[in-house]
Parts: sequence; structure tokens; C-alpha cells
Amino acid sequence: MSKVLVISGSPSPTSKTEFVGEHVARRLAEHAWHTGHLRVRELPARALLDADVTDPDISRAVDLVAQAEGIVLATPTYKASFSGLLKVFLDLLPQYGFTHKVVLPLATGGSGAHVLVLDYALRPVAHSLGARHVVQGHFLLDRDLTAEGGRVRLRPESTESLDEVVEQFRRALAAAH
Repeated sequence: MSKVLVISGSPSPTSKTEFVGEHVARRLAEHAWHTGHLRVRELPARALLDADVTDPDISRAVDLVAQAEGIVLATPTYKASFSGLLKVFLDLLPQYGFTHKVVLPLATGGSGAHVLVLDYALRPVAHSLGARHVVQGHFLLDRDLTAEGGRVRLRPESTESLDEVVEQFRRALAAAH
């Protein structure tokens, strides 16, 4: 079974961004893709900041990336860029850690003014890590996601547009496989 790894760069334990990553993972699992979800905030902070790849948790995380055929980068948008937490993790990966991988960049944020985070921040980083193919990313506004009673939901029209991007990603994975 082929593997896709969702990497969430949100520092929040009640993250809407993580919910989006889980939604993508469920959609891919419907098409026989084995999916995992790496929540960078759960890695040991000191080892992460020190880029200590000898730390067992960091080493396992790097191995998960190496074993994946597809990577979903899911991040909240802060100050017109992706999260520093995600950046710290991506910085400790080998120089060509995404070689032969298909990457789907996803971002969430409060304003459409930040949509360029996909093309001016996430896409260049994915390419610098050697990604085979970076598919069209997707940006979700906070208003596209509602949180009620500890549950996050996507608005129906937002679900449809996200699922279209996931389908493009799935096709790119199949073609690369």
C-alpha cells in the first residue's frame, strides 16, 4: 500500500489546520492510500530546535518523511508565511528529503490576502527539498471552518473545492507510482 504523510505545522492542540489535514487523509484512505499524520508540535521542542536527528522521536519523524510517496504540508498562516514550527521541522530534513515525492501544500488563514503563502513560501520550500511534483495548493479561510463543541466542520462549498484539490493530488500520486 502506498503511503502519504500529512505534516501539520500548527502549534495549537485545537487546530483547524490539523482538521483539514485529517480530512485530506480520510479522502485519500478512501482510495487505498495509507496515510499518517505527523503533528510537529508533538515532537520534543529542544530536539526540534537543535535539529537533533539522533533524538528517537525526531529520527522517527524523518523516517516517516523518507518512507512516504506523498507529502501534505498543512499550515496556518502567520505574518504572511507558513508557521515557524513547520519551518523548523523542514529545516532539519536532508537537503533533498522530498526527492521522488508528490507534495500538496495546504494553508489556513484569516484573510485571502495571505493566499500567496502557497506559491511564495510552501511551493519553493517543497521544490528546494527536491519534490518531484508540487500540485496546486489550497487555501482555506477561517470562515470556511467552524468549530462547535470541540468539533471542526468544513462548509459544504469549501469541502467541494478542497476535495477537487485532493483528487488532483491523488491522480499525481497514481501517475508517479
